[in-house]
Amino acid sequence: METKRLASQLRRSYEGQAWHGPSLRELLDGVTSEQAAAKPVSSAHSIWELVLHVTAWERAALAFVEGKKYETLAGERDWPPVQGTWEATVAELGTAAQALVAAVRAMPDEKLNESAGGAEYNFYFLLHGVVQHNLYHAGQIAMLKRAL
Repeated sequence: METKRLASQLRRSYEGQAWHGPSLRELLDGVTSEQAAAKPVSSAHSIWELVLHVTAWERAALAFVEGKKYETLAGERDWPPVQGTWEATVAELGTAAQALVAAVRAMPDEKLNESAGGAEYNFYFLLHGVVQHNLYHAGQIAMLKRAL
């Protein structure tokens, strides 16, 4: 039951009906590659960089849920370089988010108390953290869109 609720929160942070306001997908709708690459706040990441970063954490969480040993994200694994097309970047976020939601939905509740791939924290902490991470960066994206 708890994994279903967590899967719902993960889904809402990505694609809607989030309590706080627009989800990541809603915020990214209509953003052009030029806007995504822009840095209207000189000391901040671009929207594109933020989407790559969120995707990296979605993928990492999915890998841990699927049984991969925990490895901290650092450097380019945490903040991948901008490359490819904006459309492909947004599509990859959607693919990663939907895969994580499906994996968490299928996860037994008992697994929430297990170490996340051998990390110092459990899956319950990790998955709530991913929701919080998504929403934190959604707020940054909303502010960057306003600054454009």
